[in-house]
Amino acid sequence: MSSVAAIKGVNPIAAVPFRADGELDETSFSNMLGHLAGTGIDGLTLFGIASEFPKLSDDERERLAARFISDLAGSGVFRAMSVTDHSTELAVKRARRYQQMGADALMLLPPFFLKPSPQAVASHINQVLEAVTIPVMVQYAPGETGLPIPPEELAQVAQRYPHAVFKIECNPPVEYTREFLQQAPGAHVLNGYAGLYMLQMLAAGGKGVMPGCSFSEVYVQIYRAWREGRIAQAEALHQRLLPWITRWMSHCEYIIQVEKTILQRRGVIASDYCRHPGWALSPEDHRDIDTFLAMFL
Repeated sequence: MSSVAAIKGVNPIAAVPFRADGELDETSFSNMLGHLAGTGIDGLTLFGIASEFPKLSDDERERLAARFISDLAGSGVFRAMSVTDHSTELAVKRARRYQQMGADALMLLPPFFLKPSPQAVASHINQVLEAVTIPVMVQYAPGETGLPIPPEELAQVAQRYPHAVFKIECNPPVEYTREFLQQAPGAHVLNGYAGLYMLQMLAAGGKGVMPGCSFSEVYVQIYRAWREGRIAQAEALHQRLLPWITRWMSHCEYIIQVEKTILQRRGVIASDYCRHPGWALSPEDHRDIDTFLAMFL
C-alpha cells in the first residue's frame, strides 16, 4: 500500500495540453510527463484545478488517467489523481477506479456546487476515504469553491483516517495550518496556491508544495535548499519568484494560461491553448514571460 510519508517535497499539478483547435493533445501530454519526471519532482497530480478538470469529457479523463499511470510507471514519481465529482456515489466509484488503475494516491475536492450542508460534505469526504486504502489528499480551497471548513472539522478527519493527507490552500494558509496541526499534530499537510507561502508552510509543519508544473525546477531548488538547511538560499530564490507568482495567482485562469504558455515556450507542449472560458494574455504578459524565462530557466 502507498505510504502517506511518501507524499512530500514538490508535487506539481499536471497541465492538460490541447491542440490549437481545442482537442486533447495526448502526444504533448506524454512529452510533458517525460519532461517533468526529469526535473527532480517528488510527485505529480492529475485533474487538479490547474489541469482544467471541469473542461474535460469523461472519455478524455479516462484516456489521460491511463496514460498518466503508464507513462510514469517506474519513474520514481509519486502518481496522484484527483476525484472531483460532486456526487458522492460517483466520487466513490472514481476513487476505487483510480486505485485499481494503479494510482499511488488520490486528491479529493469536496463538493461545493449549490452549497451542500457541512454534514453532506463531511459524509462525502468520509465515504471516499472509506472506499480506498491508498492516501487521499483532502483539498481545502475555499477561495475557489466558496466552501469554508473549520480546522477542527479537518482535524476530526485526520484523527479518524490515518491515510488522509491535507492540501490546505486558503489565502493565507499559515495560521489555519498551525491551528489545524495543534488539533491534529500527526496530520500530513501540503500547500498549493502556486507556492506563495511555500517556506512559511514548511516552517509551520507542512511536508511539501503543490504548484503548477511549468517551472517545477525552481520549486525543486527552493525545497532542496530548505531541506538541506540552506535557508538563506531558499529564501532568496523564493523572494525572486514571489513577485511573479503573486501577480499570476491573482486569478486561477490567469496562472493556468501563463503556465501553459511557459510550457509551450520551453518546447514541452506544442500549443498553449486553454479551453474556453479562459484568460487572454496581454502583450505585456508575453514580455513578462520572456523576462521570467531568462531569469529562471
